[in-house]
Amino acid sequence: MNLDWIQFIRPERLPLVILVILGGIVLARWVNGFVNQLSEGVTERRLFIKRVAVLTRWAIYIGVAIFSAATLLKLERTALIAAAGTIGLALGFAFKDVLSSMTSGLLLVLDPPFHVGDRIAFGNYYGEVTRIGLRSVRLVTLDDNLVTIPNNRFLEESVASANAGELHCMVVIPFYVGAAEDFTAARRIIHEATVTSRYFYLEMPVVTLVSEEFLGERFVTVIRVKAYVFDARFEKPFASDVTERVKRSLAAAGIRTPDQQYRDDALRAMASV
Repeated sequence: MNLDWIQFIRPERLPLVILVILGGIVLARWVNGFVNQLSEGVTERRLFIKRVAVLTRWAIYIGVAIFSAATLLKLERTALIAAAGTIGLALGFAFKDVLSSMTSGLLLVLDPPFHVGDRIAFGNYYGEVTRIGLRSVRLVTLDDNLVTIPNNRFLEESVASANAGELHCMVVIPFYVGAAEDFTAARRIIHEATVTSRYFYLEMPVVTLVSEEFLGERFVTVIRVKAYVFDARFEKPFASDVTERVKRSLAAAGIRTPDQQYRDDALRAMASV
């Protein structure tokens, strides 16, 4: 085995390099924990603070890497040129997957398709990005499961961001009523329930779309409301709050769902026989 590259290492400086690397890891973790705690207390700036934390952590990683290389390696021009090929080839084979993930992570930071704090859909997963690390992205799903995804997968597959770096995000909620029901009244009820929800983002518009679709064996009226929640974390509570109040209001107004209309029509048909 060719060990000629060892002559370009300063072994007496290895303890210092190890100490710096360990110190960098501790500092990066402290920054991450401190900033996460700080961001949770400043809701309106949460995503911005988390982005600053990501950039700070990566600056620490890069700074530690440069310092370690400059301290440990003999930097004479001729020696560097001679060693570059051998060391690069050895590191490439030994740490191929790790280097690929680290490079992908750096690209995610420099040209981000999403940010820490975003709600993203990737593959079969949907949730909040909590960390963009050296090797992987961590995602907490709506079921509170922690999913770890290698960085390089985000460069190979499509990813959708619900809020794209903003605190607010759009929520689409469909409602189904019988085709013979008063859809104008139903649309008014849905709109009122949406804009009066405590989670509704007042600075963005509300859109309600009405369509008639074939569901099962019959036509139904579908009313979809598109509205913004003021914080992406309240996406599901917002949808639940609006749905609950819409169902109560529709029942009070005598507006039937497709199942109720079908059941009533069936009972009338049986009674007329």
